[in-house]
Amino acid sequence: VQLQASGGGLVQAGGSLRLSCAASGRTFSSYGMGWFRQAPGKEREFVAAISWSGGSTHYTDSVKGRFTISRDNAKNTMYLQMNSLKPEDTAVYYCAADEHTYYSGSSSDEYDYWGQGTQVTVSS
Repeated sequence: VQLQASGGGLVQAGGSLRLSCAASGRTFSSYGMGWFRQAPGKEREFVAAISWSGGSTHYTDSVKGRFTISRDNAKNTMYLQMNSLKPEDTAVYYCAADEHTYYSGSSSDEYDYWGQGTQVTVSS
């Protein structure tokens, strides 16, 4: 499966962005999906994950109440709505897919496919 992340950009603190992850190649609807991010000089970290149906989600504590992960299986696309953005949210955001389970966890090792990343920059 190929993943293409998009929607990043430059936004002021308090603003919003919506990231998209378009999938192609295989059965998107059966995969657990997730978003990760990597800030300069830091390790890649988990942001959010969603089950195959979209019925289950979980988030890292720092984005709870601000970010919402969702998916549209008919469009083979996953989203990350990011509100109330903070400068510490600045990072390259990656989408990922796990072909072995319907709902993946927070470890990057669980995911099999990765998008190329999209830059999110939040100015103060």
